Amino acid sequence: ELSTMGISRDSVHKRRATGGKQKAWRKKRKYELGRQSGNTKLASGHLHVKVTKVRVRGGNTKFRALRLDHGNFSWGSEAVTRKTRLLDVVYNASNNEMVRTQSLVKGAIIAIDAAPFKQWYMQHYGEELGIKKGREAKLEVTKKSKGVEAKLAARREGHKIDPHLDEQFSTGRLYASIASRPGQCGRCDGYILEGKELEFYVRKMQKKTAKK
Repeated sequence: ELSTMGISRDSVHKRRATGGKQKAWRKKRKYELGRQSGNTKLASGHLHVKVTKVRVRGGNTKFRALRLDHGNFSWGSEAVTRKTRLLDVVYNASNNEMVRTQSLVKGAIIAIDAAPFKQWYMQHYGEELGIKKGREAKLEVTKKSKGVEAKLAARREGHKIDPHLDEQFSTGRLYASIASRPGQCGRCDGYILEGKELEFYVRKMQKKTAKK
């Protein structure tokens, strides 16, 4: 008889904390089974978004994303969330291979399209983001009532944006971290990097490019 090897998440086969070997004192259990990883990739070009349904223990379902090209990302300091395009996988702390293969996993640092957030900022504050030095903002002249103008001016008063973030808006790409698990829930959601966290990952990426 051919015995098929399954993926198991048990600890019976592992050594003790002291280093001694344990004898297998029971068989595998259904609740210890594992499945092949989803290896969610960034969908691009002719490759369309693909999410499959997986029936799991208890009759529940998981959604295994195989290819994704969009997700919901939140801008924490402004308390706003927008659906946006995923452009590139730029950094992964666990494995560089994940960057090369454009794999979408929780905790990966990716580049997303800044346009939806730029539009929201323009609408909310009446100011354009990411204007390079020496260039003037191209604003479409739209008539606003005095009340609306006063409201926008009040919002702008004392409001500051992270200079690193403003710099990114000028390129049209924002760095974001994936907070969801695409292989489990079939979605790629996360948050825009800001402040100290953004500085940390920018340094890491610069080091990586310097090594090359």
